Amino acid sequence: MEDSTTRRRVTGCTENAWCRAVPGGTGTGILALSSTEAPNLQLLQNALHKLQNAHPILKSKLHYNPITSTFSFLTSSTPFVELKMFGIPETSKILLNDQDASNDNNVSISPFQILLEHELNDNTPWRNLQFSDTAPDILFVNLYEVGLGKWVAIFRLHVAACDRTTAVSLLEELLVLITSGRGGDKKEEVELGLEDLVPRNLAKKPLLARGLNMITHSVNSLRLTNLKFKDVKSARRSQLARFQINQTETHKILSECKLRGIKLSSVLVAAGLKAAHSSGSHGLDRHHRKYGIITLIDCRRFLEPPLTSHHFGFYHAAIFNTYTVRGGEDLWELAKKVSTTLEASKNSNKHFTDMSDLNFLMCRVVENPSLTASGAMRTSLMTIFEDTVFDNSGGMQKDIGIDDYIGCASIHGIGPSAAVFDTVRNGRLDCACIYPSPLHSREQMEALLNNMKTLLVKG
Repeated sequence: MEDSTTRRRVTGCTENAWCRAVPGGTGTGILALSSTEAPNLQLLQNALHKLQNAHPILKSKLHYNPITSTFSFLTSSTPFVELKMFGIPETSKILLNDQDASNDNNVSISPFQILLEHELNDNTPWRNLQFSDTAPDILFVNLYEVGLGKWVAIFRLHVAACDRTTAVSLLEELLVLITSGRGGDKKEEVELGLEDLVPRNLAKKPLLARGLNMITHSVNSLRLTNLKFKDVKSARRSQLARFQINQTETHKILSECKLRGIKLSSVLVAAGLKAAHSSGSHGLDRHHRKYGIITLIDCRRFLEPPLTSHHFGFYHAAIFNTYTVRGGEDLWELAKKVSTTLEASKNSNKHFTDMSDLNFLMCRVVENPSLTASGAMRTSLMTIFEDTVFDNSGGMQKDIGIDDYIGCASIHGIGPSAAVFDTVRNGRLDCACIYPSPLHSREQMEALLNNMKTLLVKG
C-alpha cells in the first residue's frame, strides 16, 4: 500500500468527521457534466494527471488504522486516475435499474439527473473503510454514453478532500487545461487540515462555555421544527430538485441584495424559511416556530497562512443559527434578519469556536441516530453556502460541448432536509437542492422549491 515515495497525513477533526459520515450516506461529492461531444480520452487523462500533480490531495488514498482509530491521506508521488467508460448498452441498463428509485410519484427525470443521483448514492469505495485493509482513492471519474453524441461525465470525490470551493476550482482548471493545454504547472499544496491553520486567538473557547454550548445544541435540536417527514423507516438515498431563474429576474434580485447590503444566500434562506413555514400542517397558522439553518463559511482567507481557492481540500466551517418564523414576514426583512444574525456570529468567530463542538456532535449523531427527531438524523431545515458561485465560463464550456453541469454532495445520512448549492451562471440563478428520500418526497421538495422561486421572483 505504501512505499518510500508515499506521504501520510492523519486527517484533522473536520476531515475525520466527514470520513465517519460518508459510509452512512453523507459526503459523497459530485461534479456532473452533460456534453454533446464525445470525450477525448487522452486529452482528459492528461489534464487530470496535471491536476493531480498540481493538487496532490487528488492523488491520495484514504486509509484507516484500527489500532489508533484514525484516518489518513496516503499521497502518491505519481498521478493516477482510472477513466471508467460505460457504452450505451451499459448506461441504458443503469438508467433502467435506477429509474424506479428516481421517479417517485411519476415525476419525469432526465437521464443526466438519473446518472447524477446514481453516482451521488455510490459510496461503495469508502463504505467499509473501517473494516478493510484496502485504501480507496479520493477521486473517481466515470463516463456514460447516453445516446449518439450525448455523454455524461461524473467526477466523484470524498468530501474530506473536496469542499465546494475545490469543486469549482477543479472545473475551472480542467476547462482551461482541456481548451488551451495551459495550467497545472504550479503546485498548490496544503499539508495541514483546517484546525491546524486556524489562528489560535480566533478559536479560543473556555471549557465551561464549550460544555454549555454542547448541551444547548443537543437540547435545542429536539425543539426545532422540521419539514414534514414522509417515510422515516425505509432506506434512504439522496435525490436532486432544482430551480432556475432567468437573467432579468436574477438581475433584479441581485440588485436588491446590493441595495440592502446583504448576500444572496440570506435571501435564499429567508425564502426557504417562509416556504417551509407555509407548507404542511401549520401552513395557515400564526404560531411561532423555530428552524435551524447551517451556513457553510469558506475559511481560506482567515487562515494562517491564508489560502486561495486553488488550495484543494475541505476548508469550510459551519455556523448554526436558529430563526423564529410566525408567518407573514416580509421576505426582505427576514433576509436582513438572517444576514445580521450571520454577521454577528462571524464577528464573534463562531465558525471557529464551535468547530470542534459541531464535529463532535456530528459524529455522535452518526453513531446514535435516535438523538434526532424520529431518528431522521436531520440537523437543520437547510444548509447553504455563505457565498454564491458566480460562473461566467459558459463560452469555454460551449467550446468543448458542455451544455449543463451540477456540483453537489450527498446528505441522506446525517444532514439537513435541504442542502442548497446555488450558482449564478452567465447571469441566471441556478439552485440545485439535495434532499433525503423517502424521508422527503420529490413532490414535496419540488413544491418547496417552487414556493421559494415564487417568493424570490415576486419579492
